Amino acid sequence: MAADNLLRVEREIKKVIVGKSLIIRRVLTAVLAGGHILLEDVPGVGKTTLAVAFSKAMNLQYKRTQFTPDILPSDVVGFCMFDKDERKKVYVPGSILCNLYLADEINRTSSKTQAALLEAMEEGNITIEGVTKALPDPFIVMATENPVGAAGTQMLPDSQLDRFMVRLSMGYPDPEAEVQMMKARGVANPIDDVECVLTKEELLAYRKRAEGVFVHDAIYAYVASLVNYTRNHPMLMLGVSPRGSLAIIAMAKANAVLQGRQYVIPEDVADVFICTVAHRLLLTAAARARKIQTESIAEEALRNVTAPVLSRMEG
Repeated sequence: MAADNLLRVEREIKKVIVGKSLIIRRVLTAVLAGGHILLEDVPGVGKTTLAVAFSKAMNLQYKRTQFTPDILPSDVVGFCMFDKDERKKVYVPGSILCNLYLADEINRTSSKTQAALLEAMEEGNITIEGVTKALPDPFIVMATENPVGAAGTQMLPDSQLDRFMVRLSMGYPDPEAEVQMMKARGVANPIDDVECVLTKEELLAYRKRAEGVFVHDAIYAYVASLVNYTRNHPMLMLGVSPRGSLAIIAMAKANAVLQGRQYVIPEDVADVFICTVAHRLLLTAAARARKIQTESIAEEALRNVTAPVLSRMEG
């Protein structure tokens, strides 16, 4: 039942985003796991549309900030100003006070503004002049970034990348999907047809269910072996962090719920491993010179680390 209700969200998103079923499933898995999503891609492939569609399908309050070099931290988290009538300082909310926050082209703004997101993403709080304010629950950051090297971009710091549960790339649609998209947009905007099929309260309940999914000790050991493989890889300066290990487990649990199970199997880990860890890996200079991709090292870990064999009773 839970899987059926959650997959209704997926079907609504497919009204707008054509030919990207796997990306939609990965975003839904990350949302269910309570994580934040980084979409790295060239402009114009539907990243913003994806965020809007998810907000409509799950009745989430949505706000967007177009990050540019002149955006200040106060634009994001808000600020305090003196009210002459009240004779006291009052809080002026920033754009981050919402359920689904789209940080568009996050790698075009200053490091100081990027850092304003760190507490919000990790703790679900913001601090203004020493006063901590809780963000709405659920709170999801969906950030987009242009490829490094594009005009006006800079690399996100490792500490910020590590706070995103997954990094995804939509890529260009195939010709058939692009024809379908052009035909649909010729009549009306498909985003208007997206219906709310899940409430915020239901999403929070399903998150609780995902947290309670059973994980066998052998699965924990499997994840530990995978991350340890990256930490000892000769082509990596930095392997998967402990935060990354927790993200793998959370994603695997959410993947199990979407498959209609209340227990994790090794395939759940394998399904989510690459998108969950590739952005957390830091290549050596030699690896960059050889144009090795972090995704290929994550794939190598999956090939070389033996997955456990669990019976249904053990699961």
